Amino acid sequence: MEFLVREGDYAKMGAYIGADGVTFTFEGEKEDACSVVLIEKKTKEEFLIEVPQKFCLGSLRSVKISGFSPENFYYEYNINGESILDPYARSISGREIWNNKDRIREELKVYGKILQTEFDWSNDHQPEIKKSKMIMYKLHARGFTMDHGAEKRIAGTFQGILSRLSYLKELGVTTVELMPVYEFEELVLPKKPELPEYINWEQQEEDIILPEEEQKEQEARLNYWGYGEGNYFAVKASYAAEPQNASFEFKQLVHEMHKMGMECILEMYFPVTINHNLILDALRYWVREFHVDGFHLLGERIPITAIVQDVLLSRTKIFYHQFEHGVQKEDKKYKNLYVYEEEYQYPARKILNHINGNMQEFINQQKKQGSTLGYVNFIASNNGFTLSDVFMYNDRHNEENGENNVDGNAWNFSNNYGVEGPTRKKYIQATRKRQWRNAMMMLFLAQGVPLLWAGDEMCNSQNGNNNAYCQDNPVGWLNWKNEKSHKEETQFVKKLIQFRNTHSLISNELPFHFNDYKTLGAPDLSFHGENAWIMGIDPGRMNLGMMYYGAYSRDEEKEDIYVAYNFFSAVSTLALPKLEKKKKWYVVIDSAMDENPVMENPVLASNQKTLSMMPQSICILVGK
Repeated sequence: MEFLVREGDYAKMGAYIGADGVTFTFEGEKEDACSVVLIEKKTKEEFLIEVPQKFCLGSLRSVKISGFSPENFYYEYNINGESILDPYARSISGREIWNNKDRIREELKVYGKILQTEFDWSNDHQPEIKKSKMIMYKLHARGFTMDHGAEKRIAGTFQGILSRLSYLKELGVTTVELMPVYEFEELVLPKKPELPEYINWEQQEEDIILPEEEQKEQEARLNYWGYGEGNYFAVKASYAAEPQNASFEFKQLVHEMHKMGMECILEMYFPVTINHNLILDALRYWVREFHVDGFHLLGERIPITAIVQDVLLSRTKIFYHQFEHGVQKEDKKYKNLYVYEEEYQYPARKILNHINGNMQEFINQQKKQGSTLGYVNFIASNNGFTLSDVFMYNDRHNEENGENNVDGNAWNFSNNYGVEGPTRKKYIQATRKRQWRNAMMMLFLAQGVPLLWAGDEMCNSQNGNNNAYCQDNPVGWLNWKNEKSHKEETQFVKKLIQFRNTHSLISNELPFHFNDYKTLGAPDLSFHGENAWIMGIDPGRMNLGMMYYGAYSRDEEKEDIYVAYNFFSAVSTLALPKLEKKKKWYVVIDSAMDENPVMENPVLASNQKTLSMMPQSICILVGK
């Protein structure tokens, strides 16, 4: 086979097909011995094409090769005698089958594939949903549909997710966050056992004997979640129903989300070893090639300021745990930055479960909003207990992870309410159910963007495992049988989302003033205790009323909203502020109601001056 070798154009990293050949551009110093290795798919015959030293610009090497059919070859680089998988490869060969241990046993290599895909993005547009309207839902691309979630041939794939989009849309989800869907190595070889300190290093190596348990060969561990160094330009082939069409199937999923008015957010984990240029290139690539709407960035020392200032990403939502002060300007037309960390879940859990709960801390989270930054709130996520397990387990139960139950967070601020795990005791079941409702109400009544972990709306459990990173089984999967058995809970979440959407003051895009700054008759948001209008928020206080004044609302009906929180384990009383003439208070949602907590029609409050609340309950009233 004869190859024509010419200098490349250095314009794009990776392998790209052009009209007159394939251009390979990669990192390599001028002094390095560099080659492109082409591997014929059928015969596995290797062809080593040397890259002349003069084909160098800075620390880039670029070569254009013609005389072969790209679809019939894999490729890799050889730099100074070492085989290198292209970090910019847009498709990977060798990981088509999920958790295929034969790859490890047979030491099968992973190569880059030269990808050329066409997709009709006709009339595609990004929804650009306002932060006040966002309802986020985080899921694992495989675990979302493996357990009765889709027909067998598409379970655990992008097509499986696509088949469930209508469910998410009906629930009220606007923004789907996907855990890593780029190529990563799910099979992780265990580290070699460390030699004991007592070994006499003067012994001959062959005389050194390790303890018996350290001699046993361990199997590869499963990196189910995908956190670790990845191939950031390639769609994970094993998440596709037809692995060779992974890129197409993922584009199909995003396109369908957009047609349904939903956003697609990708979770991306970058270890500190990843080149900053590669990070920026990867984000731009997913926006250009796959039309994704945003990224949840994980990792330290990410070039977050450069990402924020990148003009191509200026309308891409960026979620990160912190941003430099003033990095997003007040006058920016499209605010695209969101703080995403655990600062909401612990105050919420602590006050719910009576574990050093602090009312000031809780209220600060409920009214948390920025003029330039958005905030994501969640009480449960993949990293920790599911929401149901927060009220079923005191302690983590990660024994199946094989780490002697020392992995995962030891501090969960959870409460089992008398029995560890499932129980038939009706009073415990009722308490847990009420606490689950309270948690959901708190989440959707908070001003920031609410995020659900997949399955929490139908009370999915992980049997107390709070670190299911390696559990590719029913423990780590969403159990769709709950869709029928917990239909009442799913409907409750759906109605909460509807209430939030129809009462814009709850999710106000700007911080509240806590005074009547427009002289409309009352503060935009006010706090109430046993007496209306008169209270200080004592940290140890366990009940509170919050009134959102309807005159400040953008809604047509301008309803006042009063949210009453009672975290006491006893009945408590809160004052109801007096309304304008002809208006009265009506109860619309009451978590203390074991049956029909959401009223079909608002019920007139029996007392218009005070509200008597059941223990550990939340009640929503509207004034109209």
